[in-house]
Amino acid sequence: MPTNKNAAIRYQALDKCFRDRRHRYYIDDLIGACEDALYYYNGVGGVSRRQIFEDIKFMESDTGWSIPLERKKDGKKVYYRYAYSDFSINKQPLTDEEAQQLQTVILTLSRFRGLPSNEWVEEVISNLEWRFNLKGRNENVIGFEQNPNLKGLEYLSEIIDATSNHQTLKIDYHNYKNGGKDILFVIHPYYVKQYNNRWFLFGLDDKRKEISNIALDRIVLIQVAPDVAFIPNETIDFEHFFDDIVGVSIPKEDIKKETIVLRFTDSRFPYVTSKPIHKSQIILSEDEHTISLEVKPTRELEQQILSFGSDVEILSPESFRTQIGEKIKDSFKKYFPVQNSCTNSV
Repeated sequence: MPTNKNAAIRYQALDKCFRDRRHRYYIDDLIGACEDALYYYNGVGGVSRRQIFEDIKFMESDTGWSIPLERKKDGKKVYYRYAYSDFSINKQPLTDEEAQQLQTVILTLSRFRGLPSNEWVEEVISNLEWRFNLKGRNENVIGFEQNPNLKGLEYLSEIIDATSNHQTLKIDYHNYKNGGKDILFVIHPYYVKQYNNRWFLFGLDDKRKEISNIALDRIVLIQVAPDVAFIPNETIDFEHFFDDIVGVSIPKEDIKKETIVLRFTDSRFPYVTSKPIHKSQIILSEDEHTISLEVKPTRELEQQILSFGSDVEILSPESFRTQIGEKIKDSFKKYFPVQNSCTNSV
């Protein structure tokens, strides 16, 4: 049954109180238990008496768990407990709807079976199937973009563990620049992100004291650095860290957002409006097939625009139009070398 997070926390707290035969839980005690649970998980409490009565009503209903709740009088007060000491909402069988939803989850997870560093998926699926007596379907009805041959996937599990456990990492990294020499990063890992079917680690570079972006497919060797104290992330909200860009390349702080105006062909425009390039995308004119983006220019934005080929034209700003125009000119020279003299004068 679908419930929001706070409701689920309250139901579990109430279930724990109703199962406890050593204490008597009056309505104020139930309110306190729910407030404590909410504060523990969310950092914010606050539950009304009316809300607890509504929760109890729901738990007793057929839509809930049909709990066998007793109301015992103690003078003028009433305390609550299950009629059966071994009852719990966590022991109830799944409804047909819940079983269907869980089967969908198992099916989705099964698409990641067999990939490097995803051994945990097999364990999760097996536990779900055994615990709830469910067996995922063998037929595949969903597909994800994935590249099992991508280098660096074998490091993903270790990086996630280090990030979660606040462990500093030493990483030998293959740098495509400077003659392709490997360099050593000592990094405090904060966040892992996938973009364009590749994985990237974001963390504090211990030497430069700034956020670095490390592509997993260029990692040569990785190990925990127990001798380097972890520096926690206290300033960056990675949920919004990428709001102003397309991709994962973070521009320097002095680079400002720009309003980029694009015009598309008749055939391409519907696709771009149904799948926006960036969340800031706004349609300027349906008739002229123009949109605008409020972003900081990045390599990934350039690649995205160039991928549209002749279906797009940059109208502004002029500097970005010129920048992309130069790249198109270079490509033109490669395909039409005999016309180099013409393009040189453009």
